[in-house]
Amino acid sequence: MPAHRLDDIDRMILAELQGDGRMTNVELAKRVGISAPPCLRRVRTLEDAGYITGYHAEVDARSLGFEVKVFAHVGLNSQAEADLSAFENRCREWPLVRECHMLNGEVDFILKCVAPDLSTFQTFLTEELLRAENVAQVKTSLVIRGAKDVPGVPFDVMADRLSKEA
Repeated sequence: MPAHRLDDIDRMILAELQGDGRMTNVELAKRVGISAPPCLRRVRTLEDAGYITGYHAEVDARSLGFEVKVFAHVGLNSQAEADLSAFENRCREWPLVRECHMLNGEVDFILKCVAPDLSTFQTFLTEELLRAENVAQVKTSLVIRGAKDVPGVPFDVMADRLSKEA
């Protein structure tokens, strides 16, 4: 957890940037009710403290030809820390793997993968993922459609929690 303590304005800055990371500093300052110079200082402080880890364009995978999204549930033979880290490092090298999360429970990892077509994913599955060192089993789920995909955190939940603590 970063050491910087967030106040209401910091949280508003984060919420606004999470919704639209391309807005100008002047627009951001106007939305949170402060002038531009202190707003910019606050943004830099939030970046330095690790609350803001980057700025990204949200692209439409389907319009770019990535028609297939798959969640792969991966079980490993060994859960020793060195083996877990080695698998995570391998996942970082695979372009089709867009997210990798270690889980508690029946499977060790869940991977979100995208591919232009099922054949490309199947090749990745059989020639890369299933052959990776320490992989014991993989179960896949093909996404039919998505109902919700919202990045970041729900700032309204944080605000409600903080108002109850006050």
